Amino acid sequence: MAVLSGKLTKKLVENLGPGRHGDGAGLYLVVDPSGARRWIVRVTVKGQKNRKGAPLRTDFGLGGADVVTLNQARERALEYRRMAKAGLNPRYNAQREIPTFQELSQQVHIERLPTWKNAKHGQQWLNTLRDYAFPKIGRMPVDSIDQPEVLMCLSPIWTEKHETAKRLAQRIKIVLDVAKSKGLRSGENPVTAIRDAKVLPPVKAKVHHHDAMPWREVPAFYAELQNRSATAARALQFTILSACRTSEVLGMTWDEVDTDARLWTVPAERMKGGQVHRVPLTDEMLAILEPMRALASDYVFEGQKRHQPLSNMSMLMLLRRMRQGGVTVHGFRSSFRDWAAEEASAPRELAEAALAHQVGSDVERAYARSDLLERRRELMDRWSKFATLQDARNG
Repeated sequence: MAVLSGKLTKKLVENLGPGRHGDGAGLYLVVDPSGARRWIVRVTVKGQKNRKGAPLRTDFGLGGADVVTLNQARERALEYRRMAKAGLNPRYNAQREIPTFQELSQQVHIERLPTWKNAKHGQQWLNTLRDYAFPKIGRMPVDSIDQPEVLMCLSPIWTEKHETAKRLAQRIKIVLDVAKSKGLRSGENPVTAIRDAKVLPPVKAKVHHHDAMPWREVPAFYAELQNRSATAARALQFTILSACRTSEVLGMTWDEVDTDARLWTVPAERMKGGQVHRVPLTDEMLAILEPMRALASDYVFEGQKRHQPLSNMSMLMLLRRMRQGGVTVHGFRSSFRDWAAEEASAPRELAEAALAHQVGSDVERAYARSDLLERRRELMDRWSKFATLQDARNG
């Protein structure tokens, strides 16, 4: 076999900067801004026309430059040119080992395991594809998936399960982007094309509010909780006073609590926003925690199993037993927020900080380094006294 040659050298392949670099005869090295390098070949298929009637000129990926050498790329490019000259479309005739969509999705999932916030999130990422994409395109090679195939997955759930459909679209896009970066496909991502062309109808998002107890009713309900001895009742009282999420309270461990500093520090990995949240502990909150120490458990609010937290349904079921069917545990955060605005006249940034909400643009947050702990301590103390009727007794 004759030695194939071109403009590129091994050294150039390793060192060229971002862009498309021609080797000749339709072979290109594409270097992404990230530094990823891949081969593509541009061929014109004899006798075939595109939708506009012009000669069918198409780019085909030949693989990443980290696994396909320059000589191998030249040999593959020659193979593609020969097929195109014979009137054969390389997309359907080239002998390449192209993974299926399901195979590559599972590989992407494995590669991204270290980046998931938690194992559950990572599994949900794959489950969405398993439920809505794999049955339709899972066995298809990733280079044969285009807009019609993506629409087969999205259209049936676009309006009925819109949030799920949006997540599905994003995950399909990621898999196909990875396929392109590995030289397994070429051209525009069909998910992007569908979005830009507005092929799918607009869907007005429905705002879902957690059912909340009116803030004026909280003291009477809190007093009713005081008469119950179950751990779930203590956990719910603490959740109300701290204005924290269910998962944050139930996952609370003693090493997060500093009673001397009157502070509970929730680590970033347990926070929805991925940032450490410091919660000032009021007298009433400390009074709830103190008896819990006698259990000598790893978790503050231990469940039925030793050294395991309460079930995440325990507080909700308590509400049901107390005939509070129209109220959710998460809704008490809304009760606090309404009280902070209407009764305490707390500044927005202070109330939002108490709820561990991020406020403002990235630039604003970059300058706002303080979590307003001491001001929040005063606010939470007022909320605690209100909820426990101490304001009324003091008045």
